[in-house]
Amino acid sequence: MKNLKNLLFVALFFTSAMVLGQTKVSGTVVDETGEPLPSASVVEKGTSNGTSADFNGVFTLTTESDSGTIVVSFVGYKSIEVSFSSSKTKLGNITLAEDGNLLEEVVVVGKGVIDLAGGRKTPVAVSTIKAAEIQKKIGTQDVTMTLVNTPSVYVAGQAGGYGDSRMAVRGFEQDNTAYLLNGQPINGMEDGKMYWSNWSGINDIASAIQIQRGLGASKLAISSVGGTTNFVTKTTDKRKGGYFYGGVANDSYFKSTLFYSTGKSEKGFGTSVMFSHWQGEGYNEGTKGQGQTYFISFGYTPNETHNFNFLITGAPQWHDQNFSKNISTYLQYGRKYNNNWGTYQGEYLTERRNFYHKPVMNLNWDFKISDDTNLSTVLYGSWGRGGGTGGRGRRERTADGYIDYSAIYNKNAKATDGLGINFGNDTYITRASMNLHSWYGVVSNLETKINDNLVFNVGLDLRTYYGEHFRVVEDFHGLTSWKENIRLRDQNNNHQTYGSFGTHKQVTTTRSMQANPWDALFADFEQKDKIAYSNDERISYGGIFAQLEYATEDFSTFFQGSLSQQRHQRFDYYQYADQTLIDGTSTQATGALPAGIEDGVTSEKISNVGYNAKGGIGYNVNENSKVFANAGFYSRQPYHDNIFPAFNNQINPFSENEKILSLEAGYTYSSSNFRSNVNLYRTSWKNRVTNSSNFVGGLIQNTLGFGVEQLHQGIEIDFSTRLLNDQLRLKGFTSIGDWQYKGSAISRVQDEDQNIISETPVDVDGGKVGDAAQFTLGLGLDYNFTQDFSADIDWRYYNGLYADVGPVKTNLELPSYDIVDIGASYRLKIGEDNKSLNFRLNMNNAFNEVYLSDLRTNIVAGDTNADGTDWNGIDTANQGYFGLGRTWNFSVRYRF
Repeated sequence: MKNLKNLLFVALFFTSAMVLGQTKVSGTVVDETGEPLPSASVVEKGTSNGTSADFNGVFTLTTESDSGTIVVSFVGYKSIEVSFSSSKTKLGNITLAEDGNLLEEVVVVGKGVIDLAGGRKTPVAVSTIKAAEIQKKIGTQDVTMTLVNTPSVYVAGQAGGYGDSRMAVRGFEQDNTAYLLNGQPINGMEDGKMYWSNWSGINDIASAIQIQRGLGASKLAISSVGGTTNFVTKTTDKRKGGYFYGGVANDSYFKSTLFYSTGKSEKGFGTSVMFSHWQGEGYNEGTKGQGQTYFISFGYTPNETHNFNFLITGAPQWHDQNFSKNISTYLQYGRKYNNNWGTYQGEYLTERRNFYHKPVMNLNWDFKISDDTNLSTVLYGSWGRGGGTGGRGRRERTADGYIDYSAIYNKNAKATDGLGINFGNDTYITRASMNLHSWYGVVSNLETKINDNLVFNVGLDLRTYYGEHFRVVEDFHGLTSWKENIRLRDQNNNHQTYGSFGTHKQVTTTRSMQANPWDALFADFEQKDKIAYSNDERISYGGIFAQLEYATEDFSTFFQGSLSQQRHQRFDYYQYADQTLIDGTSTQATGALPAGIEDGVTSEKISNVGYNAKGGIGYNVNENSKVFANAGFYSRQPYHDNIFPAFNNQINPFSENEKILSLEAGYTYSSSNFRSNVNLYRTSWKNRVTNSSNFVGGLIQNTLGFGVEQLHQGIEIDFSTRLLNDQLRLKGFTSIGDWQYKGSAISRVQDEDQNIISETPVDVDGGKVGDAAQFTLGLGLDYNFTQDFSADIDWRYYNGLYADVGPVKTNLELPSYDIVDIGASYRLKIGEDNKSLNFRLNMNNAFNEVYLSDLRTNIVAGDTNADGTDWNGIDTANQGYFGLGRTWNFSVRYRF
């Protein structure tokens, strides 16, 4: 009994000693916006004793000593050390700062197909903008504006209206930069272009945007000449909660957003939903707009092996447009002048409205086959419906240039039986040029770790696309019907003469459709209701890709290759006199209309094979310095619109694969509070087909250049540092480019109806590439006055900006300019469970700089078309856009 008491006493003594020697340390891990970081790692320094934060970022760690240090870390953020003692065990909020350009932490699904720079050890030139920065600074701007504070990025076209901006990377326009949404390619299949109005809600649903300039890290069989931009959307949040957002801005802009996530249940299910609405009058006259965004994400994680996420999103919108005009016109009527609108009986009407609805669905599946092998797959589909409006017939204008709808209605009222005829009886309608498509695809990537140093990837990229293009009546303006006489072509694509059956046709329609994205989604038109043109195309694409990367602690190298085949075929239902195929065979004509009208004329099938090959090396010089060099060669198939540039079934004899050779090298220096990158690049691009347009004499003239070579080379520098105990963040960038056309080209000018006006050879050697500033410089300051109050300022300078006129020998340089944006943020905490009210005020172009953002003509003093007067050295006969003046926006976000 005595021995038992002694044993119990000893046990009690050691237990008491252990308990007395233990300390419970607690706190909450958050990011710089105050958002919790679920599953953040908390480890007692020098030991293996650690824990993870819960969904609200809260942790409790029991230590074996009454004082010491814990190390707090989270993927993509800088780790920090925090001291504790027996008198300081409640550490409160522990804020982690973003670590450079890392992005891994925001990717919940699809890691294998969302090619982020952090997923490959061999570096690339990259910049990342995360959700907090997007939400803070985007305001009422297009999502492209989130990237303006990065090297070699230029954004223009904002003055056209909501969603009409364009973005160039290293001097390459949008059709030559790859854009991906959760691994899904979203560049237009026909022309490679991006229409940002179709993606107006992407700033609401993005977790992050990463732009990889140049060759990039993408493994897909795509040619990212300028770079690759990855939009990583929210998936199913692990944390339960949400937010409500309300924002106002200049020109009667208003936006509201509601987001909520159920969080992941114990059985692995979760749902996130978001809805938003916006509307505004537009900065320029006649540029009203309105739209919505919806986003629904269902996640399911049945076990550690599988992870699924289904997403559907869309951004139906309409916005009225402003086109480029002579500088003299702006000087006469004001820089906000837009002549595409007018009034009728006190009601606002517009001739130019873009309307579109593009629902997107995708299903991501991550399959952990083993500890060393993973399969990621995304199945996707999108259905685009909408178009753009314009005038057709005899337009009337007021003395100050606006559309005179009263005069139009009066003339239309005089038409016999309410029948309008295209340029036949002084009548007028608003037409809608429709662009419909159905797009389906799959991207899959298998990654296997061969050993500790060697990783192999192989995958496929399959797509099928069917597009429809036609015109219909949008508004009769008092007429009851509309008739057109259409010139038809023979089997050799030549226009036939008027006067006999089969050489022309007449279309009379009584149907119209309102320019509304929801109406367009469900509208269905018969061939007899289509005017001006009607043609479809089918594009099929198949690609395979593979990558092998070898990496040690200090050295990495990779090789990547892809092979793809693209098929094109065009179907014309409108402009051919019979159904004779281009290859000389015939099909049976049917229907009461002239042969070929109902069933269409089919082009021959065009098939092109392309390939990519790129490789590189990276080396860690020391713990602070890294260097890399990459090289790539692309043989890229021409776009559909370059194969059929005359808008008929005639195949462009100049359409051959474009040849791209790209070289780049970089150096990165990073320390505990400073990071800098230096990148060099040289890209040679041959066999190009270029396209530019002007609004001349009331018509849009399209200029195409064939066989063009471009040479782009330059240097990029960026840095960021934290000072004053991390209260002050200083960042900056510069890019110096030399972008030129080489050799000669063939220039073809067409009007709005695709009729060829002229075709001539031109010498373009040494001509400057336009539409993007070749020299940029930027500085930014972010200062945290307190944990909850901060202010920021960004300054950007642009020089070496030339007119967007395609390949020319001598181009017109625009005046240089600089922009200052300022903002302030304040967070008001509510309760103790991370609820808060977040206030944000932005003022863009704070000093109201007056500048030309882009020009569409190249008129110099002494030219036939010159005015003889100038604005800052630019002849006022030139057409283009002034940039936006001072704008502002204010928002409140309630997080719960």
